[in-house]
Amino acid sequence: RFGQSSGSYSTMTSLSELTTIKVGGTPKQLLVAKTKQEIIDYALQIWDATENWLVLGAGSNIVANDFLGNLQVIKIATAGIEEIDGVVRVQAGVDWNELVSTANNHGWQGLESLAGIPGTVGAAPIQNIGAYGQEVSKVIKSVEFLDYETREVIIIDQEFCNFGYRDSVFKQGRKGIVLSVDFIFGSELSSVLNQRSEEVLAQRKAKGMVLDDKDPDTFSCGSFFVNPFVSESFARTLPIDAPQFPEGDRIKLSAAWLIEKSGVAKGFSLPGSKAAVSSKHSLAITNRGGATANEIVELASFIQTQVGNHFGIYLVPEPNLIGF
Repeated sequence: RFGQSSGSYSTMTSLSELTTIKVGGTPKQLLVAKTKQEIIDYALQIWDATENWLVLGAGSNIVANDFLGNLQVIKIATAGIEEIDGVVRVQAGVDWNELVSTANNHGWQGLESLAGIPGTVGAAPIQNIGAYGQEVSKVIKSVEFLDYETREVIIIDQEFCNFGYRDSVFKQGRKGIVLSVDFIFGSELSSVLNQRSEEVLAQRKAKGMVLDDKDPDTFSCGSFFVNPFVSESFARTLPIDAPQFPEGDRIKLSAAWLIEKSGVAKGFSLPGSKAAVSSKHSLAITNRGGATANEIVELASFIQTQVGNHFGIYLVPEPNLIGF
């Protein structure tokens, strides 16, 4: 047991209660860090004891195994948004949509098309979240980071984050914990920014991509697969109606189109499984109620096989698979 602090300690909460896809077993230990110092203290103690650890924000990009063994979990619950000399510093535990709303109301331009994405601010640079023509990396100045290797708190400037499509240095193997993120925004009328966010939210809701306790289609990780990139020569071998988006010398394809054209329709599920493709969007895998983590992963594997057999393309999962 760790030392006294204002953070909370639990051994009985399962990750199915803390993730948007509602699967995952009970970890050996769950610590909730409400201050930056608690994050550091918990992390250093856990890192000295085990390599089997997980940092959890809102649980929107996690598929955790039903059996987690000795997993140690730190849930980030820090709060705070402040502007200092044109730089907006946001603590890692702040709800993403709270930040979007705050930015819109202050006339801070750059996040309005990212409304409705579930998660916390600390997860945003790891995934380099993006939607509807915006990516968070475009407005990030730097990331405050507790480095696993050195055990030190460092500042990583935007240029050293190696941001790419749903990618960053943090996904490429740099282990540690995001403590806070500094942003530099553009300027726009609040009314314009809020209107854009409302338009985006309407589109996301129509696809079942905004959390709703009454809609099982939203019990998901959002998009389960990353849109793949292929060479121009490979792209020319695809059917003429395949959506293609040139980016440099590569072509980005629509994972949703590939899934449907490989024979996996919206609403599809394997026999006897409670995991299903969303009835609204073929790129989301949903928990229809009582699905196991294995059922989620089995359906994902089936989709990968179907797309691979039909097109010779391997779809890469977007969420982190924990304990598999």
